[in-house]
Amino acid sequence: MPDPDFKAQHLLAREEIPSGRFLRVERVRLQNERTDGSLSPEYFCEFLSRIHQGADAVAVCLWRRSAVHGVEVLLRSGLRPTLRFGRPAAVLTVPDRQPYVFLTEVVAGMLEHEDQGEGGIARRASLEAWEEAGLRISADAVQVLGRVFMSPGCSPEACYLAVAEVAADAVAAPPAGDGSPMEEGGFQQWVALHQALAQCDRGDIEDGKTEILLRRLAARLDATSPSATRR
Repeated sequence: MPDPDFKAQHLLAREEIPSGRFLRVERVRLQNERTDGSLSPEYFCEFLSRIHQGADAVAVCLWRRSAVHGVEVLLRSGLRPTLRFGRPAAVLTVPDRQPYVFLTEVVAGMLEHEDQGEGGIARRASLEAWEEAGLRISADAVQVLGRVFMSPGCSPEACYLAVAEVAADAVAAPPAGDGSPMEEGGFQQWVALHQALAQCDRGDIEDGKTEILLRRLAARLDATSPSATRR
């Protein structure tokens, strides 16, 4: 329940701090008002936002029906320099098991300014499926299963969670990609859904949006155990 003494949060000032090519840092000056009319000390909050794209992203779990495994999901591993170079050992409470180069995730991408409404989310999901996985899917095949905020302490970005079934015999073409070196060296594989969930349980899949999306897909398919996801 909300604190009964809290009434409102007031924005006193907002400024943009010059930053990089893709991200901007914004700083807001705030003050809380309490129900008795008293005010908190003024305080600051800083957060990251995108410069050239929309505020949010979409992740899409592509899945297919397998005669052997019941349900298979497409997982891809791609470069994540943020993890490779942004986690110096000296500041870690627990050392990483090994330096990060690739991270296992579902297909995902930023929503663009022209992506409006749920139709825009589905359209972007279908474009990302082709760009990152080499699979053509119709926007009509995309189902949105809500959204999550992945790091609300430093980013206002919401990630919409989508799923789309592809044909059991669908053959993925080499991903088109966006021409960025960030997409070099990546690879993808079909994994039984129950095995992917087990990887989440073991900590082998560490991407938050991927685990949440896999579990929502399993719940949607009523496939939360190995017996339900394979024949």
